[in-house]
Amino acid sequence: QVQLVESGGGLVQAGGSLRLSCAASRSIFSLNAMAWYRQAPGKQRELVARILKGGSTNYADSVKGRFSISRDYAKNTVYLQMNSLKPEDTAVYYCNADPGRPPEYWGQGTQVTVSS
Repeated sequence: QVQLVESGGGLVQAGGSLRLSCAASRSIFSLNAMAWYRQAPGKQRELVARILKGGSTNYADSVKGRFSISRDYAKNTVYLQMNSLKPEDTAVYYCNADPGRPPEYWGQGTQVTVSS
């Protein structure tokens, strides 16, 4: 079992940056993948970025070139660096841990609001 705690959300103006952190309660080394999802009001939760165990990453088309996912095994933490933020990035951002078999684990979410 893994507990995930997100932090780093907040209010930022368009064009600004934020860095989200997701701290895990245990080692993330053995996890199949870790990811960030987001959910805007009235919309479905969507994948933003994922980092696989081997280090490869993938991103939603809407954030490519602006967001970057990374991890720190020593701190059991995954990050999402978000640059050039847009109002449409406003959402609750959730951390996800995929151990490779059910269940997956989710954090409680952190609100990101981008003002125009």
